[in-house]
Amino acid sequence: MRRDRKRVLGEYLVSAARTGDRAAFDQLARLYQPELARHAWRLSGDADMAQDVLQDAWLDIVRGLGRLNDPAAFPAWAYRIVTRKCAGVIRKRQRIRDTKAAFAAEPPDVMDGETLAENQADVGVVARAMAELPPDQRSALALFHRQEMSVTEIAFALDVPVGTVKTRLMHARRKLRYALEITSDGA
Repeated sequence: MRRDRKRVLGEYLVSAARTGDRAAFDQLARLYQPELARHAWRLSGDADMAQDVLQDAWLDIVRGLGRLNDPAAFPAWAYRIVTRKCAGVIRKRQRIRDTKAAFAAEPPDVMDGETLAENQADVGVVARAMAELPPDQRSALALFHRQEMSVTEIAFALDVPVGTVKTRLMHARRKLRYALEITSDGA
């Protein structure tokens, strides 16, 4: 239910912001900032880089909001902008750092309190298992389960074909299931 209200509110705020309503845009930014920040962090693995990318992405969002035809497409469109910004920064930094270290596990303080409360018992196990996933699988899984995006929205957000998203989700689920089975057997 919360997701439906948020989407409706988001669509309203996008429509209002497109007409130049600064207060609506500020509310829209507050509504999506935490999710986009987590997404940028998942992709970059660096909190400072994620914040820089996010600031740059919001500039593109502001500039392009008038060209967004469907307000309902805003979440996937914004995720796609963040994804592309992260990819560009990572490409630039790839020569000077080890990309594997850049995609470490999400730190616990990045997760919001609601997520921690819902998954308090298993959050450590799941977080460690997700940390072992490749970044593309981790991002697809997080967008599907945490952000409740459809496969089509994820494909648009990550700028990959729908089939690629399905494959990433399938492999991520298998790896998580295996990691969780090993953990439960060992406990």
